[in-house]
Amino acid sequence: MSERQAPRIPTVDLAPWLSGDPRARARIARTVDEALCGAGFLLVTGHGVDSGLRQRIREAAREFFVLPAEVKEPYGVRVGGRGWLGPGAEANGYAEGTETPPDLKESLSFATHEPFDDPVVNAEWYAPNVWPAEVPGLRPLCEEYLARMAELEELLLALLGEALGLEPDFFSRHMAHPTYGFNINWYPGREVVGEPQPGQFRIGPHTDFGTVTILDRQAGKGGLQVWTDEGGWQDAPFDPAAFTINIGDLMARWTGDRWRSGRHRVLPPPADEPAEELMSLVYFGECTPGTVVRSVPAPVGRVAYAPVDSHVYLREKLDSIAMEP
Repeated sequence: MSERQAPRIPTVDLAPWLSGDPRARARIARTVDEALCGAGFLLVTGHGVDSGLRQRIREAAREFFVLPAEVKEPYGVRVGGRGWLGPGAEANGYAEGTETPPDLKESLSFATHEPFDDPVVNAEWYAPNVWPAEVPGLRPLCEEYLARMAELEELLLALLGEALGLEPDFFSRHMAHPTYGFNINWYPGREVVGEPQPGQFRIGPHTDFGTVTILDRQAGKGGLQVWTDEGGWQDAPFDPAAFTINIGDLMARWTGDRWRSGRHRVLPPPADEPAEELMSLVYFGECTPGTVVRSVPAPVGRVAYAPVDSHVYLREKLDSIAMEP
């Protein structure tokens, strides 16, 4: 594929943004706007999140994932729950109407750690996180990481607001008590998942559902690919120091389709490296329940969507990818 067709996924150093220099901030805002108008993805460095923390989470999580199935099964949940999503639990391609076999992965899934005041909201969107007793070190590592993610998300949301010429808190004021999600995705090799079926992926083609996704990933042949209209599917650029950032469907609606909900997939274990094993840490930024998402009007926005309740929308999307037990 020619360089001309390569997706425009820039790397943004956040340090100049944090310095407060107006010219640097204006330059970064333009870069972010251009990236999200295109592929819907960018990489960020200068975020200050310890790479050692990310590695320790992977090591602890792997201790759980390699346990026998009968040990993991008591933690089993459906999509949207807190616990273990085992093999066959979801097929992300269904969210965009693509019928694929189940995704070739396992996940540990956690979410917001504080209950809401409204018991109706609690009933649907809050439950205590379930931490595997077999790996006691995982909880403090994840809680530290999630605190860093909340800080980084706040920074990114302010950057996104300014990239649109809006108030810095235009997005963040709707996320004071979010139903964030956090998945640790384990992508084992073929010795665990078997031979992939036709059209089967580690994660099938889809767009994320919410606002901002912060992804810490590993390089691999069976790794992340991003779709653009100009270039089709292509491997996403990788920098071990960077987080991969993309926006989801709600943010695209919020911006009146100025920004693109980045379509992506994770390839199956490659035939020439069948034992390849990867692990991703995925933080899904979400709104406070009850947030009504209204498209930013022209000239910023390009499409005026009907207002939508953020969590009605999210529930429909989560249900769409859940495989029947």
